[in-house]
Amino acid sequence: MQTEIDLDEVVEIEESGPEHVAGEEPVPVEEPVPVDEPVPVDEPELAEEPVLAEEPALAEEPVLAEEPDPIHLDVEETRITSGIALGDRFVLQFSTGESVTIFGTGILGRNPVAEPGEYFDHFVPIVDPSKSVSKTHLEFGQTAGAFWISDRYSGNGTGYRPPDGVRTRCEPGKRYLVTRGSRVDIGEQFFIVS
Repeated sequence: MQTEIDLDEVVEIEESGPEHVAGEEPVPVEEPVPVDEPVPVDEPELAEEPVLAEEPALAEEPVLAEEPDPIHLDVEETRITSGIALGDRFVLQFSTGESVTIFGTGILGRNPVAEPGEYFDHFVPIVDPSKSVSKTHLEFGQTAGAFWISDRYSGNGTGYRPPDGVRTRCEPGKRYLVTRGSRVDIGEQFFIVS
């Protein structure tokens, strides 16, 4: 059996909308909104004056990472300084021909090194090819303008002789006041305090 289809009816069905199935209610189709009319949109209310975020400040020049120098490193303890007036000036004239002007405290030896927690104003290295001077041989400083020395448990010991006196051997760890013009013996080397 052949069924004839009338093309005019098909066109009418397409123009009338979606196909209708027998036994079902037709679904109403909404009319499309014409393009010429503006569509209402709910807009949020704006503050009277817009607030702009500040831009982060840029560095004028790039900062390069540098190796920290030992003076500016943070340390566990505060370094106690002697202040502006470090005391009188003393000159140590060594048997090696060297001369060092000092103020305040210090240590001397072939390679003087402070113990942890110790701080000194001067580290005075002594040239001693025979190695009779210990690496950290002697500590020195000032008390009320007077110069003192203290042997740091050196191997060959320390002694001093005032200009018009007798030589005295220093007991390690004990301070001895030394007047200007005195000779201080450290191993096979010595220095004059002036």
